[in-house]
Amino acid sequence: MYHTDKVKKWDVEIGDEFESEFDALPEDVQDEILAHSRLLQEYGPQLGRPRVDTLNGSRHANMKELRFNAADGVWRVAFAFDTRRHAILLVAGDKSGGSEKRFYNELIRKADTRFDAHLGRLRKERK
Repeated sequence: MYHTDKVKKWDVEIGDEFESEFDALPEDVQDEILAHSRLLQEYGPQLGRPRVDTLNGSRHANMKELRFNAADGVWRVAFAFDTRRHAILLVAGDKSGGSEKRFYNELIRKADTRFDAHLGRLRKERK
């Protein structure tokens, strides 16, 4: 017998460095990020396309992106599951209207740096 109250809910957090950027985003974009975060809470790493895809080129094999359209833009939010199995939202950007390669290089660079810092803080907390 299966009990639905025993189903794992995944923790989703806005990363420290992303918090002020999130607050400055248009309200429509914030709403979409929160809606996609709820899906991530529900499905965790099993959430796939078209909502989530892997970010190739990251130092972290588990780096992914939330994918949605909002405020006349094509938005991506980089995130990864940390060692506690919490999804950490790291950086968001609108990839419309520019070089896709440049957009992803910058998104991944920022996400990698922020995730490295996050993992470093977790290591310090454990000591």
